[in-house]
Amino acid sequence: MRRWLTEGFVLVIAAVVAFPLFWMVLSAFKPEDEIISADPVPWTTRPTLDSFTRALTVANFGRYFMNSIIVALVVVFLSILISFLAATALTRFRFRSRTTLLIMLLVVQMVPVEALTVPLFFLMRSVGDSVPAFGLNHLGSLVLVHLAFSLPFAIWMLRGFVAAVPVELEEAATLDGASRFRFLWQVLFPLVAPGLVATSVLSFIHAWNDFLFAKTFIISAVENQTLPLALQVFVKPDQNDWGAIMAGSTLMTIPVLIFFVLVQRRLVSGLAGAVKG
Repeated sequence: MRRWLTEGFVLVIAAVVAFPLFWMVLSAFKPEDEIISADPVPWTTRPTLDSFTRALTVANFGRYFMNSIIVALVVVFLSILISFLAATALTRFRFRSRTTLLIMLLVVQMVPVEALTVPLFFLMRSVGDSVPAFGLNHLGSLVLVHLAFSLPFAIWMLRGFVAAVPVELEEAATLDGASRFRFLWQVLFPLVAPGLVATSVLSFIHAWNDFLFAKTFIISAVENQTLPLALQVFVKPDQNDWGAIMAGSTLMTIPVLIFFVLVQRRLVSGLAGAVKG
């Protein structure tokens, strides 16, 4: 009985969480008159692809899509690389201000994103004066900002995975003639791979779904806009095209789902390891 109650509670929570996603996909297939109906129903007897057609025919849709892919993948790659090295250094080495640095990583995560948007805007403008590729209206500015927000959580999470690897393993590898670099990439890196996958998923989702930073930093360079900004085309003063918005949002979830499918096995073990850590 207790097990049934627990499973029923979990199913209810899952249904509540999944309902917005269900409604988004349903609205993407609904005809326009059913979407704007005063009495909406959770089904449709006249599914249509008109909303997807309008979403896909937006000018430069393919370019927006590629920009989002580039930003998300670069952020994932750099966050994995930097967070792995940083977590290893914070775990394996003892140095001055180590504890202060760890506390700062926690404090950074407590600051609301909205509070940092304006300072980051001026910072990116200043950076652009020296390095144009990382300034305003360039994808590099989005990469830097997303990386800055992804790294603190990724480093803190990976500390537990690195600490779980016995020091004796490194000593044994050293006795066998392995250099520190070889141990790092051929022994330690595969062992903490589940944690890297878990952090990469969060970094990918954060960069892929971002609208605030993309809207703030990509001001006039239309060719460098990302996919979330393309949905603005359907937001109109008189009446929003909700069908196209839902269709575009549905298309945006496909790369995330593909990413999840590719890493799901390691993701589960990575999250489990994070809980244990």
